[in-house]
Amino acid sequence: MLIAGLAAGVTEAVAVVNPMEVIKIRLQAQHHSMADPLDVPKYRSAPHALFTVVKEEGLSVLYRGVSLTALRQGTNQAANFTAYTELKAALQRWQPEYSNSQLPSYQTTVIGLISGAVGPFSNAPIDTIKTRLQKTRAEPGQSAITRIMVIAKDMFKTEGTRAFYKGITPRVMRVAPGQAVTFTVYEFLKGKLEGSNWAFVGGAYEE
Repeated sequence: MLIAGLAAGVTEAVAVVNPMEVIKIRLQAQHHSMADPLDVPKYRSAPHALFTVVKEEGLSVLYRGVSLTALRQGTNQAANFTAYTELKAALQRWQPEYSNSQLPSYQTTVIGLISGAVGPFSNAPIDTIKTRLQKTRAEPGQSAITRIMVIAKDMFKTEGTRAFYKGITPRVMRVAPGQAVTFTVYEFLKGKLEGSNWAFVGGAYEE
C-alpha cells in the first residue's frame, strides 16, 4: 500500500495537481483593493490567469515546484493509504465477526477521517515551502533547489519552526473529511458489487 500510494500521488501531482495549484496560488496571492474601484486585479479568472502566466513566464512555470508537489502528494497518499489499511486490519482483528466482511460504514468513516489527517501532518513543511515557491517569480539564474533552500532558510530565520506548519488546521479540515467520504463510498460500492451477481462484460457491468 505504501508503494501504491506513493506512485499514485506522484502521478497525480505531475499530471494534474501542480499546474492547477500554480494558477490557484497566483489567484489567491494577488492584491486587490476593494475600496479603490480603479484597482483592477491582474488575473480576472482561472483561464485568464493561466493565459497570462504562460504568456509572461512560459509554459514551464506551470511545473514550478513540481518536485515538491510530487513529494507532497506521494507522501500524502502513501501515509493515507497505509494508515487506512492498517487501521482497517486492526479493527477486523478486534472484531472477528468482520474479519472476512465489510466494516460498518461509521467505522470506515472514522478511520478514513484519521488516515486523511495523517497525510497533511506528515508533509506540512513540504507544502508550505512549495506554496511560497509557486507564489513568486524565479530569479534569473537561480536553480529550483537553490530557491527551495533560500525559502526554507528565510522561513526558519524570520518566523521559526512554526512557520512550516502554517495553515495545517484548514488543510486537515479540508483533506480529512474528503478522505472519510471517499473511503466510505468506496467500501460501500465495493461491498455492493462484490455481493451482487454483476459481471463486467463488453466494457460495462451486467447482471
